[in-house]
Parts: sequence; C-alpha cells; structure tokens
Amino acid sequence: MELKYVVDDEGDLAAPWEEFRTYFMFRGENEQQVFSVRTFYDRPHALEDKARVLDAVDDWNRRTLWPKVYTHTHEEEGQPTTVRLIGEAQMLIGTGVSLEHFVSSTVSWVRAAIEFDKWLVEQLGLAPAGESADEKPADDA
Repeated sequence: MELKYVVDDEGDLAAPWEEFRTYFMFRGENEQQVFSVRTFYDRPHALEDKARVLDAVDDWNRRTLWPKVYTHTHEEEGQPTTVRLIGEAQMLIGTGVSLEHFVSSTVSWVRAAIEFDKWLVEQLGLAPAGESADEKPADDA
C-alpha cells in the first residue's frame, strides 16, 4: 500500500495522517486470529457535545459497513475531559485469506476511515483539518 508507518511497542503497524492515526493489528492465535484496522481520530470533542457526536456516529454506523465508530471519553490530568472517536474494522484470518482479499479489504477500510473524517466534519460543521474554527469558510448565501 506504500504507506509511511511506524511499529509500536506491541509490534502493531501505525500509519499517521494529519487528523488521525491508523493501526494495523493481529490478535489471537491459530483459527481465532483476527486482523483489525483501528483508527484513532485526534480531533477532541467537548464532553458537552457528546450526545450530538453520538447521534452522528449512530447515523454513520447505520448507513455504512465500516469502520464502525465509537466514542472514548478521554481524561488527562490538568486538561478538560474530551470525547475522542475510534473507528474499527476486523477480519477473521485464522482459517486463511487470499492476499488479494486481504489487501483490497485493508485499502477499503483505510479509505472509509478517511471518508468518515470528512463526513463528520460536514455533519457537525467542524473546521476541516489544518483550519481553526475561526478560519472556517463562511457559507455561501
């Protein structure tokens, strides 16, 4: 796929993007081994906005096959509590999988993770990556 990546302490591959990072992980053993593509979206959402974010995530999850997205309440000492999003797609590979299927599924999942971020920006009226809320383009009237 020609992605730039790093290997973390657990041996998982991580590919960074501007607004998120995607991990490629293998878990389990033998016939129960699972390949997982998990995307951690870096954009924090205020805890007060969690209901609105959940409504958007539920809508995405109803409409699409992947990634399935869920929330994580992020607490860091000395910082306000925020809500972060995580997307995930999985494939059981312990019984075998063709290379073509493996690669095409992985590419589809990564593309969908990127599309989710774009979709969420549109749904919630957020500033796109690289812009602050003050720089958000005005709507054409």
